[in-house]
Amino acid sequence: MMEVKTIDKADERRDFPRGHLESLHLTGMDFAVATFEPGWRWTESVGPIAGTDTCQVHHNGFVMQGRLRIRMDDGTEAEVGPGDVFVCSPGHDAWVVGDEPVIVYDFAGGMASEYAKPAS
Repeated sequence: MMEVKTIDKADERRDFPRGHLESLHLTGMDFAVATFEPGWRWTESVGPIAGTDTCQVHHNGFVMQGRLRIRMDDGTEAEVGPGDVFVCSPGHDAWVVGDEPVIVYDFAGGMASEYAKPAS
């Protein structure tokens, strides 16, 4: 089997305040490209859509552009930027640092399938 898609032609796009998500759904893998504009913060931009206090999606990410600060529910914090690969378990907030948009590629699957969808 061979399956190829391009991020320029996403299967799905979800818009939310100060950002958007583009998803590609392939056999055995869901892939997401998230764009967060300056001023974006999960608790303000996506939290009301998700209906949870913090993000409950697992992320396996690669930062293409910009800087993102992540705070876990236990208070642990880290900042990621261009070229960084990160794993982040459910239970966190995140926000854009600085004036540059953040672009994150996420390979975990949950972001592509669940992120920024209204709570059911």
